[in-house]
Amino acid sequence: MAPGDPLIHVASEETEEKFREKMEEIKLKEKEHLTQQRGAKLGLSYINLSGFPIGPETLSLISRTMAEKLKVICFLKSGHEIRFGAVDPEQPGVRELADEVAAEQNAHVGLYIISGHSFEQALKLYDRIPQPKKAVRGLEIKQADVQRYRAELKDFRELEQKIRRVPITEVFTYVLAGAIEARASDIHIEAEEEDVKVRYRIDGVLQTTAALPKETWQRIISRVKLLAGLKINIENIPQDGHITLYLENEHIDVRVSTLPTAFGESVVLRLLMGSSVVITLEQLGLRGRAFEILGKEIQRPNGMILTSGPTGSGKTTTLYAVLMKLNQADTKIITLEDPIEYRLAGINQSQVDWTKGYSFAKGLRAMLRQDPDVVMVGEIRDLETAETAVQAALTGHLVLSTVHTNDAAGVIPRLLSMGLKPYLLAPALNLMMAQRLVRRICNQCMTEDRLDAEALERVKKVLAEVPPNSGERNDPVKTLRFKKGAGCNVCHGLGYRGRIGIFELMNMSPEIEKLIMSGQVAEADLHEVARQQGMLTMAQDGILKALDGITTVDEVLGVAG
Repeated sequence: MAPGDPLIHVASEETEEKFREKMEEIKLKEKEHLTQQRGAKLGLSYINLSGFPIGPETLSLISRTMAEKLKVICFLKSGHEIRFGAVDPEQPGVRELADEVAAEQNAHVGLYIISGHSFEQALKLYDRIPQPKKAVRGLEIKQADVQRYRAELKDFRELEQKIRRVPITEVFTYVLAGAIEARASDIHIEAEEEDVKVRYRIDGVLQTTAALPKETWQRIISRVKLLAGLKINIENIPQDGHITLYLENEHIDVRVSTLPTAFGESVVLRLLMGSSVVITLEQLGLRGRAFEILGKEIQRPNGMILTSGPTGSGKTTTLYAVLMKLNQADTKIITLEDPIEYRLAGINQSQVDWTKGYSFAKGLRAMLRQDPDVVMVGEIRDLETAETAVQAALTGHLVLSTVHTNDAAGVIPRLLSMGLKPYLLAPALNLMMAQRLVRRICNQCMTEDRLDAEALERVKKVLAEVPPNSGERNDPVKTLRFKKGAGCNVCHGLGYRGRIGIFELMNMSPEIEKLIMSGQVAEADLHEVARQQGMLTMAQDGILKALDGITTVDEVLGVAG
């Protein structure tokens, strides 16, 4: 062959390619040898994971994100033995991860050293793990839908004219977008004799939004049931379902309830904002002495703190604020809820499931086996739950929960009526709270509010009974000035925007404990003792907030009486 022959050129290229491959192989062997030597110095075993068979279940013990972050691979799981391979086993995060997996799997985790090349080869195995398709019933509401609603409608009460002009497939989307924009907690869609009413619950008050033609009802209810996974052809029994709304930066869980009525089904959709910000203890609305008492009581290592009030009075929000205050790295917190309304980072949250017998009582007993410092039980509604909660409070746990009573003084008689023994209840209770939610005056349209003579007399009577030792003003002769909202586009013409709590707190004292142990506990007696100790009632707390221009007198008198 001649020197310029193409065959010679090809042969030359093949030789160079083989040479490069050989050199690369030598370099890799050298790196593996150096890694092995480093492992010997660290007292760690060495392994080469190139071509090592790793099962998907074993690999999945560490998420890909965590594997890439720490450069660590789980390459073996056999019984109670697990093996990790790490490029840099001296990283603190590697040992922490190993301890975490060991605890979760109840196994021993052994650590091996691996090279960077070995790690990259093993990392490719994540691509072979089958990704199950997540079956989710839901509806995607684009941010553009909400923005379009905001641009086209100045007020949610203009929704009726808009949805009468859009296709029926868009009606439900507009109703949902309007609720999100108006910050509604619930949507009520009710079939009546002549039309279909759509109402939003905004800041606790129902507002009529639209009246739709009766002929649209069947298509609307079918759309809701389809999305919620309910049976479309069942109309004579209640049904419960669930929809997930997908926005660009968050998702909203919607609980759907249908109920047969005389003119069709009533549908209520509860909107649970997954990314809602849980308010802090300081934002609840507690003032002065009450704030100091709660702050002191939640720092105690054991005992019970109970908050009371009707459904929708903000009890869960208050308990969440307390939990976030207590949420520290050295504190184990577990909650048992129905349902879980907000996801709290760093807190173990469990949801009861009545269909499977997982009740508050059963769940609480299981929680106590998890060695918690703080437990939160959504509600105490029966003797079994109450007895378990009291035992937990007496054995070194701080227990938070709710009961349904009208005021703080009613908590103790309610628990005793369930069958709790006074000698167990008295030492277990730390604090009883009652609360309601009142609407805040809209800051954009705040104006002077002139009370009529009757309302003014009621206000003076409430303020005259403010305990002298409460740290609050109690002179009704002073000039009383109040505010109200005139209504604007910001508050949708309501004059209110947002809500705040009004509270009364009764903490355990020798006098109250004596009343409990006597076995003759009357709410009036408990209330009088608490008042002598400086307790503000909810009405007094509310009127003082009205004097501060936070809410209105009408709102307080309507909520607290």
